[in-house]
Amino acid sequence: MNRLQKMKLKTTLLKMREDVKAKVKHIENENLGKSQKDASGDLSGYSLHMADVASDNFERDMSLGLVANEQELLYKIDAALIRLKERDFGACQKCSKDIGIRRLNAVPYAQMCITCQEQEDKHLK
Repeated sequence: MNRLQKMKLKTTLLKMREDVKAKVKHIENENLGKSQKDASGDLSGYSLHMADVASDNFERDMSLGLVANEQELLYKIDAALIRLKERDFGACQKCSKDIGIRRLNAVPYAQMCITCQEQEDKHLK
């Protein structure tokens, strides 16, 4: 992989990182930063209906899951940026062979070549 390709991938990773951080911030502000009463829009002093509470809890759980997924993606992006800095970027973490540029263009934070990733996915099933 040449220097220009690495620079483009670094730019892509930095943009992805900012997008993920903005998405996490949005989820936190919209769903996780409010009390249950505020989230439901209930302005009265009466207690909430059990179905409303369950729905709100489900929505919060879903938001927490989304944040966890985005945090995992952020970790992978940061790890790729570190590998770029240490000049270890583009090498499979399992077999040490080069990760194809097409794969890196599709998944710039990829840690494994397509062959090793497929083997890993088979083991997880």
